[in-house]
Amino acid sequence: MKHPEDPITAHGGPARPESTAPAPPEAVSFAGFGLPAQVLSTLSGLGVREPFPIQAATLPDALKGRDVLGRGRTGSGKTLAFGLPLLTRTAGRRAEPKQPLALILVPTRELAQQVTQALAPYAEALRLRMAAVVGGMSIGRQIAELRQGAEVVVATPGRLHDLIERNACRLGRVRITVLDEADQMCDLGFLPQVVDVLDQVHPDGQRMLFSATLDRDVDQLVRGYLHDPVVHSVDPAAGTVTTMAHHLLVVHGPDRYAVTTEIAARDGRVLLFLDTKHAVDQLTRHLRASGVPAGALHSGKSQPQRTRTLAQFKGGQITALVATDVAARGLHVDDLDLVVNVDPPTDPKDYVHRAGRTARAGASGSVVTLVPAALRRETGRMLAEAGVEATVTKVRSGEAELSRITGAKAPSGVPLDGGPAAPRPKNTNAPFRGLGTSKGGSRGGDGKSRKASEARKLAEARKAALVRRNG
Repeated sequence: MKHPEDPITAHGGPARPESTAPAPPEAVSFAGFGLPAQVLSTLSGLGVREPFPIQAATLPDALKGRDVLGRGRTGSGKTLAFGLPLLTRTAGRRAEPKQPLALILVPTRELAQQVTQALAPYAEALRLRMAAVVGGMSIGRQIAELRQGAEVVVATPGRLHDLIERNACRLGRVRITVLDEADQMCDLGFLPQVVDVLDQVHPDGQRMLFSATLDRDVDQLVRGYLHDPVVHSVDPAAGTVTTMAHHLLVVHGPDRYAVTTEIAARDGRVLLFLDTKHAVDQLTRHLRASGVPAGALHSGKSQPQRTRTLAQFKGGQITALVATDVAARGLHVDDLDLVVNVDPPTDPKDYVHRAGRTARAGASGSVVTLVPAALRRETGRMLAEAGVEATVTKVRSGEAELSRITGAKAPSGVPLDGGPAAPRPKNTNAPFRGLGTSKGGSRGGDGKSRKASEARKLAEARKAALVRRNG
């Protein structure tokens, strides 16, 4: 099993040499780590028998209470790598109201829910109470959970900050703190909240930080808050995302929507990334009108909507998930073998995170990026910076080569939500990014005409209401 990732180096004081060697013989099973019997029984019951490399490397030091700087993308098994030591070292203690004993900080709601679900069976076995603290859900319910007492809190920075401001959560008794996907938290602008949290937890507590990259902001956290961290980098430095097949599909402008639609209509699930919420909604409507079971995921959706859409995608009721980068972190779906960048990312880190939704835990997967000829060179440079060699192929809708690479097929054309079937998309010569709705790009005349149409309808409705009121 390979778990590709960007290289990370040790900072913030002396650290043990980077651990890249195979796990010692006694660590070939979880029984060799001295985990509680309840945890071992739960692992066995869930069919988890052999530790992944990041777990085998991290568990011994984390169980001893060492600060850990770890590298391993989601899908490499790092949730158990930090979660089992955190739960084991917290077991037997009882939290006072509003005062958790352990904290896991993550960048997105989806990742918070995933981490909570993954650790819940082990927490229950150890009789530990967990609370998920995320935005988009009832803050009153979360305040009540914290008031009742929760030993372990899994939180996003924004909602945790709100609860602290309301005096609903106090962090002074937190002795184990995990920062998962630290680079993404910094990228999303959460560094001030993360620093504020680390300033409030117990100063002599254990800290574990996991990050794909170690750029300036993450380096600041490592230097300022990790004490003599042991560094574990399981994957070879050159192997960024090499377990996947990467394809750069050069698409003729007028054909781009049809190509996307045929890929989405494939047998099996597919995750399609676009840059803007508007573009996601637009493509989702088109796919459903074409007979493709598609769902939209972006920050404009309420948390219950996002949770329901993800559950439908995982359950197979939705086969095409159309998303912005909100889903690039924390989304885990078994047997997801295709990710499509409908809008090519401009940042190599975004490519790595999007690609990380497939080929998880040693499985195979493909990442396809659609580009017009004009963006081929620019996108090629981005892939090179991400350490990716992609196969370049010119494709058109309906061609066997497109089907060979992606499993594309013609959609049924039967609308899923009533109404007329979607016509074959026509070329508007709009910019490719965002299917004509990219960030930084014009939304063209369509946006203006839509606004004008809405204004006319509003004026007509007001006029009709006035006529009715005046008899």
